[in-house]
Amino acid sequence: MNKNREQAMPENKIIIACDSFKGCMTSSEVNATVAEAVRQWHPSDALTTDATTGTTASPEVITLEMSDGGEGMLSAFANALGADMVNMTAHDALMRPIRCSYAMTADTAIIEVAQTVGLQLIEPEQRNPMRTTSWGVGEQVLHAYRHGARRFIIGLGGSATSDSGTGMLRALDNKWRDIAAHCQFTLASDVTNPLCGPNGAAHVFAPQKGATPAMVQQLDDRARRFAEASSRALHRDCSDAPGAGAAGGLGYAFMQYLGATVQSGADLLLTLTRFDDLLPDTLLIITGEGHSDRQTLMGKLPSRILAHALPHNIPVWLLSGAITDAPSLLAAGFSRLLPITPPSMPLEEALKKETARSNILRLLQSTKLS
Repeated sequence: MNKNREQAMPENKIIIACDSFKGCMTSSEVNATVAEAVRQWHPSDALTTDATTGTTASPEVITLEMSDGGEGMLSAFANALGADMVNMTAHDALMRPIRCSYAMTADTAIIEVAQTVGLQLIEPEQRNPMRTTSWGVGEQVLHAYRHGARRFIIGLGGSATSDSGTGMLRALDNKWRDIAAHCQFTLASDVTNPLCGPNGAAHVFAPQKGATPAMVQQLDDRARRFAEASSRALHRDCSDAPGAGAAGGLGYAFMQYLGATVQSGADLLLTLTRFDDLLPDTLLIITGEGHSDRQTLMGKLPSRILAHALPHNIPVWLLSGAITDAPSLLAAGFSRLLPITPPSMPLEEALKKETARSNILRLLQSTKLS
C-alpha cells in the first residue's frame, strides 16, 4: 500500500449514481457528464479538511452505472457482476429476426426483455399489443439455459407486449418444466401492478403500447382467462401478486410458471454494487433520472438511493431533466433539486443528447457544494 496514502486523511467521496435519461442519455453518459462538471468545481468549493492533521484534499469522485430494471438494466447489472455479453439472434415483438444480447457470468444470466421485445424496436405505426408477442424473451431464456445458466436476473422494463407471457412460454415449449425445476429467477422491477383489473397490465400499460380502449378490455379479458386456466392446471394463482402486471404480464408468467420472485431493481443493483460499503466518508451523493415527480418516491432509483443515504446524514442532490412536485421531493429528504432544462426550451431540443449534456454542465458548473 502507498504509505503516503495510508497516512493521509480518510478519502472523502462524491458518489454519482444517476439512472438513464430515457431516450436521451445512458446512465454512464449522465454520470460522466456530472463527473466532468464536479471536477471543474473551484477547489475552495470541494476541498475537505481533516480535523486532526489539517490536511486538505479534493474528494474522490465515484461513478456508478445505475438502473431500476428498465432502460439500461443489462449494461448496469453486467458491469456490477463483471459479466460477459452473449450475442444471439432472436425475434422481436412482431416476430422479426433481431440481433440481441444478454450477459453471463458463471451460472447467472442477465436478460433485459427490451433487448428483444422492447417498445423502442417497434415503429409507432406498427404498435399493436393485440399482435405483439414475448416469444423472443423465451428464446433468450432457453439459449442461456442451454449454455449453463441456472440463475436468472430479468429486467422487465420497456416491453411492447401485453400477452401475459404466453409468447415466452410457447418459445420454451415443454422445456419450461425442466427450467422451472433447475433454475432460480429474480425479476428486477419497480412495478407492483397485478395482472388483471383496473390496475392491471392492460388498463395501466397497454395504452402506452398502442392499445385503443376496446383493445384494453380485450387484453384484460384475455389475461384473466389465461390466469384462470393456469390456476386450474398448476393449482396456484400468482395473478394478484405485486409485479404480475409488469412487462404486459411477463411478470405473471415468470412467477406462475417459473417460480420467479420480484425484487426492486434499484435495491438489487445497490446490493450488487455494495453501495452501502461506499457510504462512510461520503461527502455528497448526486443521483438523477429523466423526469422527477411524486412517482419518484414510489420505489424509483433516486428514492432508493435516498433511503440508503439518510441514515448516514449524507446530502443527496436530485438531478433531472424536469422536476414537478418539488415540495414532496424536498420533504422526502432530497437536499437539493436540480432541473437541467430551462423552462423556455422546447422538449424536442431538450431531448437531444448534446443539449442535455450542455444543460448538465451549465447547471452544475454554476452550483456550489456548500
